Amino acid sequence: MRHGMVNRKLGRTAGHRSALFRNQLASLIDKERIITTLPKAKELRPLIERLITLGRIDNVHNRRQAARLVGEAEVSKLFDTLGPRFANTPGGYTRIMKLGARRGDAAEMAILEFVGYERPQEAAEAPAAEAKAAKPAPKKARKEEPKEEAPAAKAKSKKATAPKKEAKPAKAAAKPATKKAAPKKKKKKSEE
Repeated sequence: MRHGMVNRKLGRTAGHRSALFRNQLASLIDKERIITTLPKAKELRPLIERLITLGRIDNVHNRRQAARLVGEAEVSKLFDTLGPRFANTPGGYTRIMKLGARRGDAAEMAILEFVGYERPQEAAEAPAAEAKAAKPAPKKARKEEPKEEAPAAKAKSKKATAPKKEAKPAKAAAKPATKKAAPKKKKKKSEE
């Protein structure tokens, strides 16, 4: 009989499964949006819904109940920001959006996020602006810089440039050696 078989085991032992859910609950409370597999998201949803329901009423008992599952930092965020946000909502605090199959193992992926979640625009724009500033100078500017350094390079002694010339013939000598090795293999095939 299949009585009481309501939860997925997810291929883990009971301790591993509870640790996984605790970590995912902490990440969800901290980031307010996580990407995980669809079965994990479906199993995690009732747990986070219960925590948000606890967070709606701030008292010592509810804080201790929440602390059984997540850390102190997450408990404070749960009761200070998330609980008041959903104070007038009678459930349904999260949504699951399907993403499709994961490339490596074709596992069905999903996004689990709080209803009303908005991606932080300022944080997303700031790294993009820094990346643009960190890009190297345009090609024209790069070409101009070596011209300015070229007279300084001429002033250096010829001894400094000599090893560079010696290194180039060594590379050229290595290339014919590999070419000679290839015809030997062909000869062996033709002899057989």
